[in-house]
Amino acid sequence: MTARQRAALPELARVFLRLGSTAFGGPAAHTALLHQELVVRRQWLSEDQFLDLVSAANLIPGPNSTELVIHIGLQRAGYAGMLVAGLCFIAPAMFSVLMLAAAYVRFGSLPAALALLAGVQPVVVAVVAHALLGLGRAALRRWQTLLIAVCGMMLALAGVNEVGLLVAGAAAGWWLLGSPQLRVPPAAVLLLPAVAAATALPFALPLLFLVFLKIGAVLYGSGYVLLAFLRADLVARLGWLTERQLLDAVAAGQLTPGPLFTSATFIGYLLGGFPGAMLATLGIFLPAFIFVPLTQPLLARLRSMQGATGLLAGVNAASLGLLAAVAGQLAWGLAADPAGALLGLAALLLLVRTRISASWLLLGGALLGVLRGGLF
Repeated sequence: MTARQRAALPELARVFLRLGSTAFGGPAAHTALLHQELVVRRQWLSEDQFLDLVSAANLIPGPNSTELVIHIGLQRAGYAGMLVAGLCFIAPAMFSVLMLAAAYVRFGSLPAALALLAGVQPVVVAVVAHALLGLGRAALRRWQTLLIAVCGMMLALAGVNEVGLLVAGAAAGWWLLGSPQLRVPPAAVLLLPAVAAATALPFALPLLFLVFLKIGAVLYGSGYVLLAFLRADLVARLGWLTERQLLDAVAAGQLTPGPLFTSATFIGYLLGGFPGAMLATLGIFLPAFIFVPLTQPLLARLRSMQGATGLLAGVNAASLGLLAAVAGQLAWGLAADPAGALLGLAALLLLVRTRISASWLLLGGALLGVLRGGLF
């Protein structure tokens, strides 16, 4: 590690601990927060570099926003930076979920947080919209990329699989913008053996770790896809959780900042106490720390290939289409709440006109939501 990389570690820890403590709203909002903080305010990355890392994170299984953080840490301070950035982003969510799980086990229900979320959601929509404006200016300069983004958004809203959209975006970019001589290097596919069982098995900590390791290694898509994987393994096949416990675990991940994959922490605590929480968390996030350093050199090689810019531009445009679909779905949820819509517009105006951190806006939205819930 160079002296420059060592000097970057404390700053990485500070930035990602703060972001991990305030990043509500899921992967799309996390990406927007990272863009606002690292591209707009700190200028660690250019728009194109950020888009490349977003695309790289979207092309591998696992929690996309966490993988984006790991990519940034690796680029800025090598393997140590990768570990510091990733762990600092995950830790606040993990400990928050752990406290909710302890309260759940003791009292049987989650703390009420509807008022807080009602204040956070409009700001999340504003942050995502602001990120789309900035990223769109960099990635959608030609009609071909704009067409790919619009088609990606429409297909995402129709329910088409995210991975298929990204592959289609890459193919469209190659066809519309790339060189006919482009040859994509064969990708190495890493397969982890599934936990094979046709019927319920007794709970064991090593088996818990393997279940979450498998999920982290193969899961593509949103938090709802995570719910499907968890239900298939832990409710239907192994019989370790009830439907209600599973839904409460996913709710805990949504109520806290940071990656939704920390629902694994909640489930691990329910099933095996503190050791179970740590093993489940390690299992679901470990593949991200393996896939990211394997794919980042491939990204650099892809950029250096003749004509490969078209393929990567297509993936970038498709990623923006997915992000736009998420923003539209979130904004639709504000249609029945005029006060929330007004809060979102005010937050977007502040983001466009000032250099205020989106994290502070999210905290302000949470406070307004709590005050509004108490007053009305």
